[in-house]
Amino acid sequence: MSEPVKKRAGLFDLRYVLALLFAVYGVVLTVMGIAFTSQAGLDKAAGVNINLWAGVVMLVVGIVFALWARLRPIVVPVTTDGDEPADDATGAGEN
Repeated sequence: MSEPVKKRAGLFDLRYVLALLFAVYGVVLTVMGIAFTSQAGLDKAAGVNINLWAGVVMLVVGIVFALWARLRPIVVPVTTDGDEPADDATGAGEN
């Protein structure tokens, strides 16, 4: 029996997709908060520039997701002898 080879999930990691989405929406909201905020909008939000703050928080969350995916990648075991992957919860298979 051969040892399983470990392979990174790469772009199939959902954390990269979430990081990209949070970052894109964060940039949009930050730009809207900086460039397109009126006094009437600030008055509606009790003086808080909510687009700016929400955009900054979303940018931080996107960066955290990207760092998490980069520093702790998902490792998928791959067998080299053509065996089927284990189908039970422990990954041991039935032998």
